[in-house]
Amino acid sequence: MSNLDRQATLSVCGGRGFVVAEPVRELLTPRHVRLGESTEVRRLLPNLGRRMIGAWAFVDHYGPDDIADEPGMQVPPHPHMGLQTVSWLHEGEVLHRDSLGSLQTVRPRELGLMTSGRAISHSEESPKSHARFLHGAQLWVALPDAHRHVEPGFQHHADLPTVTAPGLTATVILGGLDGAVSPGTAYTPIVGADLALAAGAEARLPLDPDFEYAVLSMSGEAHVDGVPVLPGSMLYLGCGRTELPLRAESDAGLMLLGGEPFAEEIVMWWNFIGRSAAEIVQARQEWMEGRGFGEVKGYDGERLPAPVLPATPLKPRGRVR
Repeated sequence: MSNLDRQATLSVCGGRGFVVAEPVRELLTPRHVRLGESTEVRRLLPNLGRRMIGAWAFVDHYGPDDIADEPGMQVPPHPHMGLQTVSWLHEGEVLHRDSLGSLQTVRPRELGLMTSGRAISHSEESPKSHARFLHGAQLWVALPDAHRHVEPGFQHHADLPTVTAPGLTATVILGGLDGAVSPGTAYTPIVGADLALAAGAEARLPLDPDFEYAVLSMSGEAHVDGVPVLPGSMLYLGCGRTELPLRAESDAGLMLLGGEPFAEEIVMWWNFIGRSAAEIVQARQEWMEGRGFGEVKGYDGERLPAPVLPATPLKPRGRVR
């Protein structure tokens, strides 16, 4: 999915100096962003108070939206570099096309994982004949310097490993959790998991104390370490935890995001992740000139133009804690 913000700003993210090294309960409020004609997303990362969680650098939550009489998601061809995109659905379908020639419909609880590496472009749209509701999350993972120029690729995994406990099913999307490992390719120590909780369930999820974590609420009523987390909000948990208490007031859906704190500082703008403003400027120029990112074939519409770069220089990211 694209960042369609036409006022996109250059921001510096990452670096271990900004990580909270102890357990905390920091509730993040989303920013509402229009995505195409009929979809509005709640943007949790980057956030005013929190830029990254491990290598997770971008999180949008959308829906559930009634799109029975709407076109649904319509994101024209757009570029990416230096990152992976993770598509995750609870309801609906998304048709993915990319400049490698991939054509794949991603359905609920299937992993659509695109590695941009040095450069890729793709589009995302609801199929012409689609389900009534659309509900999901789109996430980006920053690639470390050693792997950010890898060849681009796309993976689709319909069968993912699970971890179960009474009233809890955790589907491992990326990385590993409690011994279960996703087939999706990961380039840093990381975890992404979908947590389905039954009403009245209480569970304790094992965690890695070296990771920092957050939990995104997708649906229902749940308490995370005693804090009520409403759908569309995210609770940052810091590091140093060996387990996470969960309690569901109703059937609930959550996403656990975590990973080893990302040591490198990155520069993120629009749909690009680089290491300097100069790299971002060059990538934008290549996209606007039709170079470097390939062509998405079969999409009925024009490519997405890049927004104008800000005239002001990069500002260092303020220390949160």
